[in-house]
Amino acid sequence: MKILVTGSTGYIGKRLIPILINEGHHVVCAVRDALRADKNYIDDDNVTIVEADFLNPESLKNIPNDIDVAYYLIHSMSNSSKDFQTLEANCASNFKNFFETTKLKQVIYLSGITNEDELSKHLQSRKNVEDILNSNTYALTVFKAGIIVGSGSSSFEIIRDLVEKLPVMIAPKWLNTKTQPIAVRDVLAILSRAKGNKVLYNQSYDIFGPEVLTYKQMLLEFAEVRKLKRHILTVPVMTPKLSSYWLYFVTSTSYKLASTLVDSMGVEIIGKKSDINAILDVSPISYKEAVKLAFEKIEQNSIVSSWKDSMISSGRLKNNLHKYINVPKFGCFKDYKEAKVTYSDKTIDKIWAIGGETGWYYGTYLWKLRGYLDKLVGGIGLRRGRTSPTELHVGDALDFWRVIFADKSKKKLLLYAEMKLPGEAWLEFKIEDNILKQTATFRPHGIAGRIYWYSVLPFHGIIFNGMIKQLAKS
Repeated sequence: MKILVTGSTGYIGKRLIPILINEGHHVVCAVRDALRADKNYIDDDNVTIVEADFLNPESLKNIPNDIDVAYYLIHSMSNSSKDFQTLEANCASNFKNFFETTKLKQVIYLSGITNEDELSKHLQSRKNVEDILNSNTYALTVFKAGIIVGSGSSSFEIIRDLVEKLPVMIAPKWLNTKTQPIAVRDVLAILSRAKGNKVLYNQSYDIFGPEVLTYKQMLLEFAEVRKLKRHILTVPVMTPKLSSYWLYFVTSTSYKLASTLVDSMGVEIIGKKSDINAILDVSPISYKEAVKLAFEKIEQNSIVSSWKDSMISSGRLKNNLHKYINVPKFGCFKDYKEAKVTYSDKTIDKIWAIGGETGWYYGTYLWKLRGYLDKLVGGIGLRRGRTSPTELHVGDALDFWRVIFADKSKKKLLLYAEMKLPGEAWLEFKIEDNILKQTATFRPHGIAGRIYWYSVLPFHGIIFNGMIKQLAKS
């Protein structure tokens, strides 16, 4: 089969693609920015990468018209746009209009469980997208998932932050809301086995794990798996705004994403029973088993995808990384340093491990202070860390930076700042002729930007000097 995967750089898309390839299918990966495409697939004869933005109907002409099955994995957990429901509806309409002119047989749409009368804006938007995708020319198969649990998923990472950071929690009353979490491995099994199955044409199924749990129970069972004693007291006085700030300051989520999550967590997510597990021969595992498997992946440093690398977590960027790859030269302040290196490969390995648990090699406490100050003014701080301790790919989040360019063979890494700034900032590392060149570039916005640059200049001298010396050290 020829299969299209939209949202191919997202949490589910990244995990689904290798499964489809291993099954012998030809996979077409639709990306809004070619820079974010997985470099491992560039020379793969079974993969085609196309640049397509479903908000731009003209760009959809890049998609082959002989697709057999398409996975619709386009959605946003962020309410950064006040009109995100309209944007999601436009994406769905453009998708439908294009594929109704092709030979597409089946669309598989991953949505959320929407059985309550009153839904959050996020879940209402998912339901609206389902209505739009219905067509007379292709079959639509809809899977409505409960909370997805797996290494790198937003729910998993947020629960992990809460459990591992807070021995005692005074929490909002929505922690008593019931839900039915499902392991990411079960979601992927259902999605991959559904393609081409005519029994599922024009059908909708809720998919969920075997247990009904409250969010409080999920936190406590997570703590049991981690062998931690935790105490939780729920109080009715926390407003949605206070709840959002609670999540924002304790976990790795942004405030905007926290607001969306709080909006959704007030709604019970209980699935309707069906025979879908029997049809596809799937036996969903328990929540505790899902948590244990997630930690196995973490301990093996084999997390395939993380919500933190999605643009949902972005502090400044939205999608077009091409716009930022050419570092400006005019109207900018620069801090340039260079150092001779004896073993360039070892230095590159150091650079590729920078940030996260490794830290920044020099003055890490100052980086942490900068992250804390950023968080106080509504920025992302250092909370995101990094997905892999040794690997970097274009589009990855790295503390309060975003990877814009990463090529070990060219010995170059380029980062773009996503912290709150009165301007824009880039940090570049590259090695040429055994010389490590480290360049920090800042393009100020107005007087505030210039004042900012000169106020942090003394710290730059300390941090960047120390950092390049440590990176160049053999």
